[in-house]
Amino acid sequence: MSERCKMETKEITVDASGGARLDVYLASLLEDVSRSYIQKLIVDGFVSVNGMTPRAGMKVAEGDKISVTFADPVPTDILPEDIPLDIRYDDDHIMVINKPKGMTVHPAPGSPTGTLVNAILACGCSLSSVGGVERPGIVHRIDKDTSGLLVVAKTDAAHTRLSEAIKVHDVKRKYIAILCGRITSFTKSKVDAPIGRDPEDRQRMAVIRDPEKYTARNAVTYFEVMEKFRSLTMVEASLETGRTHQIRVHAKFMGYPVLGDMLYNRGRLKNVYAPYNKLELRELMPLIENLHGQALHAHTLDFAHPITGEAMHFEAPLPPDMTALIDWLRAKG
Repeated sequence: MSERCKMETKEITVDASGGARLDVYLASLLEDVSRSYIQKLIVDGFVSVNGMTPRAGMKVAEGDKISVTFADPVPTDILPEDIPLDIRYDDDHIMVINKPKGMTVHPAPGSPTGTLVNAILACGCSLSSVGGVERPGIVHRIDKDTSGLLVVAKTDAAHTRLSEAIKVHDVKRKYIAILCGRITSFTKSKVDAPIGRDPEDRQRMAVIRDPEKYTARNAVTYFEVMEKFRSLTMVEASLETGRTHQIRVHAKFMGYPVLGDMLYNRGRLKNVYAPYNKLELRELMPLIENLHGQALHAHTLDFAHPITGEAMHFEAPLPPDMTALIDWLRAKG
């Protein structure tokens, strides 16, 4: 297993050799770092030039200040771990799993063990190699503190075809979310807003209003109101694209962040609690605290089987913490 190291940030001032592409310049300057790895760091927002998020092809100039943050390496040997899984479908090519909150999908900095991949390997399954040694079998991901359905590929052929289906929007993913605020301005809404690394906080993603200045990728989410409560709204969110934290970022962009989202809402609940009296708050507050993450659940997944072509449809019920909260909100009107 490879050794882990701490996060490292390298500060570079471009010398007289300026004029080259950023990715080429860094690859030539940094030892044991490939150009493709540099490009990935740039896309993921771990490189800045003069405090701004650059593009890989920008030309650097003498005196430019470059900051490069290297993420921790993860173990190259992922060990099986006996962790219970809610498996909804399993054959020789794919597996569909209802992931619980609190579980990271694959080993990553800060989460080297206890992941979905560790648990799957304990089932005695082989996983596709398309995602590399760090993400075997992982076709798409769900955030650690989001629950719900995802499909895992056991073979390279299944992985490749599922990835292509996602790319052309043939994999349908729908989520249920509880948003802060009572939505009255729309019943259905399409958010078409590019997402990239937040220039002011690299731990977060954000809607990028100036994609010429900062790296961003197109992102489209459809929201439909399902039920309205006094200060919260339950919605169905459908993904057209699959960017990091997409639903959470677009919900915040609309002005209705996901309840319990400590990264994009910082836990501000004053307006959520405002319509309830003291007796009601004694019941409501523990229900919200018991969410242990954002109130977001991937509840349906539709795709054609990558090998047989059979239409596949899966549904996963809401987790108990969301169900308890919704039941209480309905009872109070």
